[in-house]
Formats: sequence, structure tokens, C-alpha cells
Amino acid sequence: MAVAELNDLQTYLVHEFVEDYRDGIMSRRDMVGRVLHITGSVGATATLLTGLGVPAVAAEGTPGAASPAAQARSPLSVPPDDPAVEHQEIQFPNAGATIQAYQARPKPRGAPGTEAPLPLVLVCHENRGLTDHIRDIARRFAKVGYVACAVDLLSREGGTANVADQSQIPAMLTNVDPTRHVSDFQAAVAYYRTQAGFADATRLAMNGYCFGGGITWRAATVMPELKAAAPYYGPPPPLDAVKNIKAAMLGIYSSDPNDFANKGREELNAALTAAGVVHEFLVFPNTQHAFNNDTGPRYNEQAAIAAWHDMLDWFTKYVV
Repeated sequence: MAVAELNDLQTYLVHEFVEDYRDGIMSRRDMVGRVLHITGSVGATATLLTGLGVPAVAAEGTPGAASPAAQARSPLSVPPDDPAVEHQEIQFPNAGATIQAYQARPKPRGAPGTEAPLPLVLVCHENRGLTDHIRDIARRFAKVGYVACAVDLLSREGGTANVADQSQIPAMLTNVDPTRHVSDFQAAVAYYRTQAGFADATRLAMNGYCFGGGITWRAATVMPELKAAAPYYGPPPPLDAVKNIKAAMLGIYSSDPNDFANKGREELNAALTAAGVVHEFLVFPNTQHAFNNDTGPRYNEQAAIAAWHDMLDWFTKYVV
């Protein structure tokens, strides 16, 4: 793959990995290996990194295994054994594929069929796939009264947990047309339309983080059934598609000028305004990319809690 052939999501991730390396939270070996998985070429990787101000290095050997999953630190975290929440792995079809997802919902209190269906929120994971952190996010939504569905966008590859080299996951997610990922969320909505006993797919929201924020923006351009969406520090969708958005959009971003997710945000804001899309951008001071992830090094508890409540208020206004 030539450098010029990188798509926008791949470019976004390459910048993210370089910033992680510069901030000392990703080793040079891991950074180079992840970029190499995306470009598919040592030469293209060296050229690309040199252009970004990182001295060209050889990607020797196989990138090391991913570090063990960090424990959640947020006071918002909902453990799997929370008595108010029930959760399970589910499956549904999409164009001949079986899509895997993690579902969380409030534990029913009455007899089957006696409780009103709950609003549905779709959750899109980061570039690491469907992790325990994203499962926690789904349970947080369940705790406050939503049916939450976190789709595993690596279902066709056997699911996130079955990828032997986890450093390949970002490339696996961005080496395919992003419309495939959006279609998996559309398939999730179709599935929940058959689950009317507990999920109300007409009251539909979506939330995504990092890469998942970008997919959330793209989903909004082709899913008119979305009532609201909250992409966290996600790259913008094609601007010519913004006019198709029907959902009320709440964009949540860091204040870090080096966060590549902020590139194009002003142009996106202008396009949303020109199209008459209900929207708001919230930029949280003293934050960096991925400040919501309480298992990561850039977690900012104050900002993450504030953003969570801002998102819930937004969903209450436009979805519930």
C-alpha cells in the first residue's frame, strides 16, 4: 500500500499511534508494528513515519503481545455482577455473516411482557475492538435505563478475543470499507426490531469512541432512524454526506491541539450548521485523546464524568 492510498481512518490511526509514542505510552516497536500492519510495507511505513517527524526505523520481528487489560478506575464503572444489570453475548445475521455483540440491559423487575420497552443505544468500540472497557460502557448505559448493544466489528474475523496478535486489530478494522462496520449496526437495529418485548428501536441512540467515534459519525449519515448520537473524539465523516444526518449530534472532544481527532472539526461544524443539523461540540479543557477511557493513561476523571452526564442529558432530550 502506498502512503497516498491510506484512507481517512487509517491516517487518523497512524497519527494516534505516533502521538502515543511521543507521549511515552506506546513503545517504538509497538508503534512501528501497528503502522506496518496498516501500510503493509516497510518502505511505506518508513516514509510515512519520516514525514510525521519520526525517524525511520526497521520493524524487526513481530510486535509484542498486548499488555494485560487494565482495571477500570471510573466511579461510573458497573461490574459484571451488578445486581441491577443483566448482560449476555448475542448474535444476529448480516448479509450471510453472523455478527457478535455484547448486550446489557436493566434486570427486569416484573413478569415477562409487563414492562415497557426501553430505549436502545448502540455502542461502537475503539480501535482495539470489543474490550472489557466497552462492555463496561454498555453496562453503564444499562444501569441508567437503556438496552445497550456493543457490536464486535471483528465478528467476521472470529471476534476480537480470537485475534492472536492484538496489534493487528487497528489494521483489520481500517483495511475494510467502513460501510461494512456501519452495516453491522444497521443489522443490530433490524435485530432489535424483533425484540420489541424489551427494546424500543424507535428510540435509538449511538455512542462511539476514537475509531468508534468516526464510525458513529458515518453511521449518522446513513441511518435516519437515529434520534441522537454522541461520538467521542472521532474523525469527521465525508462532509458531502453531512446533509443526510437526521440525528441530534453531540461531539465530545479533547482540548489537546495534538489530538488528530480535532483536525477538520471546524469544517465539520460549519457543514452541520449549513445543513441545519441539530448539534453541539463540547471541548473539555486540560484533556487529551481518549480521556474517557479509565483503563488508559490519558484518563481524566473529572472530564469523563462531566461528558457522560452531558451525553445522558442529550439523549434524554432527543431520544427518551
